[in-house]
Amino acid sequence: MLSSKKIEWLTHCTKEHLNGFKKEKRIFLKRLHYPLDLRHPKTFNEKIIWKKVYDRNPLLPITADKYRVREYIRHVLGKKQAANILIPLYATSTNPDTIDFRALPESYIIKTNHASQTNIFVQKNGSVDVTDIKDRLKKWLKKPYGLFNHEWSYIDIKPMIIIEKLLTDNANKLPIDFKFFIFHGKCHYIFVYTNRKEKISCSIFDTAWQKQSITWKNSVGPKVEKPDNLAEMIEIAETLSSPFDFVRVDLYSFEDSIYFSELTHYPASGHMEMQPREFDISLGKLWKLERNYWKKKNHLTRQIIKEL
Repeated sequence: MLSSKKIEWLTHCTKEHLNGFKKEKRIFLKRLHYPLDLRHPKTFNEKIIWKKVYDRNPLLPITADKYRVREYIRHVLGKKQAANILIPLYATSTNPDTIDFRALPESYIIKTNHASQTNIFVQKNGSVDVTDIKDRLKKWLKKPYGLFNHEWSYIDIKPMIIIEKLLTDNANKLPIDFKFFIFHGKCHYIFVYTNRKEKISCSIFDTAWQKQSITWKNSVGPKVEKPDNLAEMIEIAETLSSPFDFVRVDLYSFEDSIYFSELTHYPASGHMEMQPREFDISLGKLWKLERNYWKKKNHLTRQIIKEL
């Protein structure tokens, strides 16, 4: 029996299909200032929208789930390497009222597994309003994510709470976020996010660590020192990307170690504000779209699904 959330999603998608994706096209034009072409997508952003609408790789919901993706990582990398890069997990729950906050360490991060931007940072010597945290979590757990953005991979994720170790330095700063853009198993660019808790900035590099003159949300990010473990990070990112035509692999380099953040299949939901537009086009050229690519005989997706 279909859930009410699934029925609502199917109803919305059917209406959008019938009207030619008017809402999606309206949002796309407003944010990116050029019309969306789903019949002949050329730019990276157009292809992300295409992926949302048409790609039904069964590994997408598993790897979009911030809890179940851990199982995927153990399978692809092996238990030993996975243990090295997975951020320590303190607790999980489907009910905020069952969380034993007294048993948690001085600092941690609380997040939901089914959505984006649902994070609560608890830092050492910081105040903890348990009632407020529980209220926010209850609200987030009830709210379906991606329902009206065609983000299919989130629809069937069972919402839950994850509590992990918070990675911060002695000044309570969060680590730099390295986002690897992988097309057909090969990394081409790294988007580096800094100042994540303040005014976030994005600097874009190629794999030789040459900084690109690309603006992100109308600004160019600062210079960032090349991490000593860049080659290892790229190797991990490419391995984790192996079943997909495109995926963004997010990693941290923290205290000489590499940690996994998440796999992102729909960056900015297909509305990445990058200039000049030629860069959007050049990213799109790296991605060859193919319907049901994952259904090919002996494709890695089929093998992994059977073994998970």
